[in-house]
Amino acid sequence: MLASVRKAVEELIAERGSDAITIPMVAERAGVNHSSIYRRWGDARTMINDLATYRLDPGRGLPDTGDVRADLVAWARELISHYSIPVNAAILRGGAAVAGESESDCLRDRRAEAAAFAARSGGAFSGDDVIDRVVAPIIYRVIFLPWTLSEVDAHACVDEL
Repeated sequence: MLASVRKAVEELIAERGSDAITIPMVAERAGVNHSSIYRRWGDARTMINDLATYRLDPGRGLPDTGDVRADLVAWARELISHYSIPVNAAILRGGAAVAGESESDCLRDRRAEAAAFAARSGGAFSGDDVIDRVVAPIIYRVIFLPWTLSEVDAHACVDEL
């Protein structure tokens, strides 16, 4: 069921945008009973936020070559590559929109990854510095200027750090 719901949400967001998604629409597209979706997520906002997090698996290994700068560049490139795929960008925008004033699961995961890089830096920078100088320029473009995402230079972002 989970795979069919994820696929349905991805397709519907790509077709209609996150604001137009309802649980009955997802259930119909996924071929599942809407009560199953309500039981798992409760509402469309929670479902979209959860799926935005799923798309970039927080359990995946981060680059770890022993060179923090090279690892950060590889990580930034991974983010750029991931969000260059239109449905991934649409799901991120949807997850950010439904998070409202609370921190999205996706941001929480990026913060944890940033903190891991900061810990490797020996105090040269903080996790917030990584978010501000590496992640924020990428996510800003994904959300507000998606057609310019290819212009983000991972090396330049890391150099700013």
